[in-house]
Amino acid sequence: MEAILTGGAVLGLIFLYLGLGVWVFAGLLLVAATSLYLVLGMTPQRIGTIAAGIVYRYSSTWELAAIPMFIWMGEIIFRTDISNRLFRGLMPFVNHVPGRLLHTNVLGCTLFAAVSGSSAATTATVGKITTTELRERGYDKMLSLGSLAGAGSLGLLIPPSIVMIVYGILAEVSISRLFAAGVLPGLLIAGLYSAYIMVRAIANPALAPSDGARYGPMDYLRGLLDLSPVLVLVFLVLGSIYSGVATPSEAAAVGVAAALAISVALRQMTWRLLVDTLMGALRTSAMVCVILVAAAVLSSAMGYLHVPRNVANAIGALGLEPWGLLLILALFYIVLGLFLDGVSIIVMSLPITFPLAMQAGFDPIWFGIFLVVMVEMGQITPPVGFNLFVLQGLTGTPIGKVAVAALPFFLLMGLAVAIMAAFPGIVLWLPNLLYG
Repeated sequence: MEAILTGGAVLGLIFLYLGLGVWVFAGLLLVAATSLYLVLGMTPQRIGTIAAGIVYRYSSTWELAAIPMFIWMGEIIFRTDISNRLFRGLMPFVNHVPGRLLHTNVLGCTLFAAVSGSSAATTATVGKITTTELRERGYDKMLSLGSLAGAGSLGLLIPPSIVMIVYGILAEVSISRLFAAGVLPGLLIAGLYSAYIMVRAIANPALAPSDGARYGPMDYLRGLLDLSPVLVLVFLVLGSIYSGVATPSEAAAVGVAAALAISVALRQMTWRLLVDTLMGALRTSAMVCVILVAAAVLSSAMGYLHVPRNVANAIGALGLEPWGLLLILALFYIVLGLFLDGVSIIVMSLPITFPLAMQAGFDPIWFGIFLVVMVEMGQITPPVGFNLFVLQGLTGTPIGKVAVAALPFFLLMGLAVAIMAAFPGIVLWLPNLLYG
């Protein structure tokens, strides 16, 4: 009971500082310092020495270099017309499927997620084209918004994923294996989304009206040509990782070089564009990395307090079956997703939930994918669902209405989690095949 009270007090401090408007990284550092000072009576000098060592160790981690590189690659794509080409390229291939161009939301986000690593960037990049096009063609607004909100979250699951890198660093598991593990679950969720759109469109064809367009062989060829920039990036980034030619950090550098070369070949690159992409990547990378380092300090502080071990022992003493524990953790993460972004959720909760999952016998790779999907669900839940804010900004639709549109896709993600739990091979088959 004492362990649970201590863990609850730490979480209470986190919400207190965040509720006061303190920056996330500063709040995490304050929670760590406050806990060590009040509970263990450490001196400020001792706390500073511990924090300095942790900051140095984590900030010099090689895997951390992948984060700014993947973010920069996403910025380059976002600020060029590659997203326009993505929509045009997909049009011929989905025109005869029930739901028609609504599938461009799902397929466009799935492809862009494979070169972005960010949920918000995926939603914004695909949404800035599809929301306007679908509205002008008379497609159902709610289904359009919901499918885009749900599919945009795939930027966290389909590799490369910034959230996966954060989890891999904190949990000390292979990022390459995590990337491989995210492929099939990502395709599973995308498939569920498309299946739902097809069922809705078959039941009510007015949701996706036909424009009477007919496409011939040359249209399909032009579509592949428009898709080629994204397909080349996917091949270079993921191919270099899964073939063993490059680590995730090296593959990120390959992706940036390829994105720069493609933007030059398309005559999109200007000095102003280069500066804008660098500044955008710098701002986002600084935010993510400083939160990650601050979370490492908090994790170490909780280790000194024995919170993870004691909470794990306390819950373990309850004798819960793995399914029961998984359900509790899922509800816990859904609640956190109402208030926090994905990186914050992972870095604050992992010191407690990871030991619990390992004690229950869950594979660390499988648990990482489960955690990423739970974070994805938080991207489309109010009041702090990032994808909802992105769509509100793109369309001017009230955030409550966007949240209602996203609800079916939230439930589909929950269904995907249940399928992954029942058939863990969906997650583990590909990493075991590639890496043994």
